[in-house]
Amino acid sequence: MTQEIKELEELSEGDLILCTVDRIMGTIVFVKIFLPGKEIEGSIVFSEVAPGRIRNIRNYVVPKKRIVCKILRKSNNRIDLSLRRVSQKERKGVMDEYKQEKSYEGILKNILNEKAKEIIIQIKKKHRLYDFVEDSKKNPQKLEELIEKENAKKFLEIVKIQKKKKRTIKKRFNLTTQNPKGINLIKNILNKIKNARIKYISAGKYSIEIESEDLKKADNELKEILSEIEKNSKKQEMEFNTIEK
Repeated sequence: MTQEIKELEELSEGDLILCTVDRIMGTIVFVKIFLPGKEIEGSIVFSEVAPGRIRNIRNYVVPKKRIVCKILRKSNNRIDLSLRRVSQKERKGVMDEYKQEKSYEGILKNILNEKAKEIIIQIKKKHRLYDFVEDSKKNPQKLEELIEKENAKKFLEIVKIQKKKKRTIKKRFNLTTQNPKGINLIKNILNKIKNARIKYISAGKYSIEIESEDLKKADNELKEILSEIEKNSKKQEMEFNTIEK
């Protein structure tokens, strides 16, 4: 099922979102976040723009610039964001999807001409265009409900031959225990994990990564796996925590 653009209450800590810089006031950067039928405001304190001392904030953000942020906290209508905690791979993945979405808009305009704008607006009222098209590749009837079957077929034939890049989501975590049988206990927990690569870094430190054509799907899968590791580690009275970059 196509994933709808998230409403405010559905946004979660750790989610990646594409924002547009609106203004800079004092030591806070304000951004716009676009949701179905509305836009909300998010904020980034300078310490979350980049590590260390910032001499010139405009080296990092300027009004109208699109940036990828990570949600730190959310309360009522306020969203606190971080720019510095977004990895290069995460940023590239979100921006690649944005560029792909623009490509889809261009293809629709070439096929539908003046009707394209109305159709795109109609889709974006409930869905992100990127997600809608990806779902339509598997369920063409979704698109056929909006445009003529012949045009829907033509559009999907074009987008299906476009080569999609695989993206990698990666996290680091600590997993330690004072139990004499700790090594075996840790192996038992990590060996249960499928569809992800886990690497040993150093004492108690590990990395985990998932590769997928769908960035959001990979991100959600990674969160579920880390949640499972955390749950199993607590049963064994182990210490577990993720490492923010």
